[in-house]
Amino acid sequence: MSSNLVIVESPAKAKTIEKYLGKDFKVLASYGHIRDLIPKEGAVETENNFKMNYEVVERNEKHVKNIAKLLKKADNLYLATDPDREGEAISWHLYELLKDRNLMKNKKAFRVVFHEITRQAVTEAVANPSDIEMDLVNAQQARRALDYLVGFNLSPLLWRKIRRGLSAGRVQSPALRMIVERELEIEAFNPEEYWSIEADNLFDKQPFSAKLTQLQGEKMKQFSITNAEQAEQANTVLKDASNGKLTVAKVEKKQRKRNPAAPFTTSTLQQEASRKLGFGAQKTMRTAQRLYEGIDIGAGQTGLISYMRTDSVTLSNEALEDIRTLILQKYGADSLPESPRSFKTKSKNAQEAHEAVRPTSAMNIPEQIKQYLSQDEYRLYDLIWKRSIACQMIHATLDTVAVDLNAGTENTFRATGSTIRNPGFMQVYTEGRDDKKNDDQKEKILPPLVEGDIVDLLEIRLEQHFTEPPPRFSEASLVKTLEEYGIGRPSTYASIITTLLDREYVELEAKRFHPTDVGKVVIKFLTQHFTQYVDYDFTAQLEDTLDEISRGESEWLPLMQSFWTSFKALVDDKMENVSRDEALQARELGTDPASGKPISVRMGRYGPFVQIGTRDDEEKPKFAGLRPGQKMDKVTLEEAIELFKLPRDLGETEDGEKISTNFGRFGPYVKFGSKYVSLKVKEGDDPYTVTLERALVLIQEKKEFDANREIKLFEGTDIKILRGRYGPYITDGIKNARIPKDIEDPATLSLETCQELIEKAPLPKSRRKKAATKKKAATRKKAATKKKAATKKKSVKKAAKKKAAKKKASVKKASVKKASTKKAVKMKV
Repeated sequence: MSSNLVIVESPAKAKTIEKYLGKDFKVLASYGHIRDLIPKEGAVETENNFKMNYEVVERNEKHVKNIAKLLKKADNLYLATDPDREGEAISWHLYELLKDRNLMKNKKAFRVVFHEITRQAVTEAVANPSDIEMDLVNAQQARRALDYLVGFNLSPLLWRKIRRGLSAGRVQSPALRMIVERELEIEAFNPEEYWSIEADNLFDKQPFSAKLTQLQGEKMKQFSITNAEQAEQANTVLKDASNGKLTVAKVEKKQRKRNPAAPFTTSTLQQEASRKLGFGAQKTMRTAQRLYEGIDIGAGQTGLISYMRTDSVTLSNEALEDIRTLILQKYGADSLPESPRSFKTKSKNAQEAHEAVRPTSAMNIPEQIKQYLSQDEYRLYDLIWKRSIACQMIHATLDTVAVDLNAGTENTFRATGSTIRNPGFMQVYTEGRDDKKNDDQKEKILPPLVEGDIVDLLEIRLEQHFTEPPPRFSEASLVKTLEEYGIGRPSTYASIITTLLDREYVELEAKRFHPTDVGKVVIKFLTQHFTQYVDYDFTAQLEDTLDEISRGESEWLPLMQSFWTSFKALVDDKMENVSRDEALQARELGTDPASGKPISVRMGRYGPFVQIGTRDDEEKPKFAGLRPGQKMDKVTLEEAIELFKLPRDLGETEDGEKISTNFGRFGPYVKFGSKYVSLKVKEGDDPYTVTLERALVLIQEKKEFDANREIKLFEGTDIKILRGRYGPYITDGIKNARIPKDIEDPATLSLETCQELIEKAPLPKSRRKKAATKKKAATRKKAATKKKAATKKKSVKKAAKKKAAKKKASVKKASVKKASTKKAVKMKV
């Protein structure tokens, strides 16, 4: 049995590292966090110095048991979790848990840290272990406690005042505010008209264009020409002054240097992968994790990139030497600067011991290892490799030329061009942009012009433009803005975005974030009532304080106390004094012409809806949900009135089934009896106008489809064999089971076989979740009952012991009394 037990976070990493360390080491995975705060009130005891109550993460209990089992036979424990706050906390939690279970007696524990998974890095780390950094652990615990206190106190408030299932977060809410405020900017934006004028020219058989920069002695600005009439007047002036020719007045040539971008941090990697590869933040991090943990590239499992959660742009001396050797071999001495480039890390909390995201070996050229990687892995590795190599290459040199061309004496056009004299780093990599309008990477070549040359003016082009609102955030631009504001940290950007999407606070359309109605309602409520806690500066300052704690410059308890006192008071005040109507932000649209009652739009339990009347009326108000695509802040009175026309009764089928039409969560439909058929919107079906005849056609199609769908029914049971989108399957109405591949005709299956297959089939996801929650609750209840019984047994035992002691004392006292009585009697006698 191995005398050394090493703990890492993932099984893929464990496999790679065990190969490097040899037979004296056994490497196991913790599978991420092994403990977390108990998911109920009292997880953080605010009245007891913010004591945190943890429990083992249920899905990882079996991994903890396996670690405990092997630790009994080992002498040394090496905690080799990731080199960041979360990794440090995982090591600490595991150590504390094993210590509480009396498994650390006569064992030595070491913390080992490496930033890449290569044989050299791992063996060096194990040979030079350290202790757990409690400053990092305290910073992580403070962050977790803050997130818990915000979520556990704000979420119930949102549930009560707006609707169930909502949540607020210390970092997610300011991020949502950014997206909503950008949307409000776009909605409030008024486009302004302006015109530009360009000349199409020809010289020495080479066409080129030039832009008007001066008109009648006045320098041209964006809004110098604001309508078609002014543009035509300018056109007349220019034609008259030029008479079909332009004169070269000035030629200005310059040489410009362009330096490469720094190697990747987590943030810039996510931004660039979004721009160039179309990857979301989560996909980028998942793919990078696989590259970091190790892939077999022909000579066994090896980590291909350094640790991907970092805000440092530093490269180690070994990495610089490796990259410079590659540049010399592959691109030549002319592409290598005299000395290595260094980049300054912008992040205040970046640990220089950490490195930028880079290849573990520059010699692992993407094209040469492509066969071992999936498409996503290859594309991301290629991006990281190229950026890392380019950052240490010579600058690019561009020749630029600007030519002024006169039309008469007071009107000037300017033509600009550039050529790449020496591509330098650009032969490997150029950085992407969110705004690609001004892309100077493309060569624009002008003809060889000198002062005094006469150029043919072919045409004057008048172009109308309108100012545009700021663009909606993409994943790349949101991550960039969060980083600029100091909100969140490298490890949190992906989870922030995922949470906003999962909560349905935002939607991604054409890779841009659009806030939903519920997102707008939530952020408006938080901005009005919890202004400080969604404030960008406040959130950034809190992050800075957490960073100070991680560096040992501040204590975590004072931070918790100052935050909690004011926050708790505000939550209690809003729970008591803000009405539900105020929180729901109802908007009155007008008056219902039929009843004379007010019509309003508001947020409800199942989403936004319009309402006729109020709760104070004698008659119950009428309700109608908004149609897909309709927004609370945009819906008009006329559109709201239309919504009350549904459901529409169309008539009956031949069998006497009532037919109606309405909107549901999956779109418009026709209902017949207790069954439903979707309307075909693409074919022009509309629930407000569809006729009985059209509905009957759809119903007939649905009946024929259902009839053909049924392969076999088993009478007296709910089990059926049906045709589905992906082939035939068995169902009992709850679970679905695949039909074995060796069954050629599903109709030949017996009831017994179908029952067996259904029994083995998994529950649907929603039911699995409910079952897991139920099981978790039962486990907790059982543990609580067991604890209660043990406490009761202990107290009963204690009481019995106390009673026995009391009885003994009483007997002794009685004996003494009796003896003294006898003596006294004797004396009396």
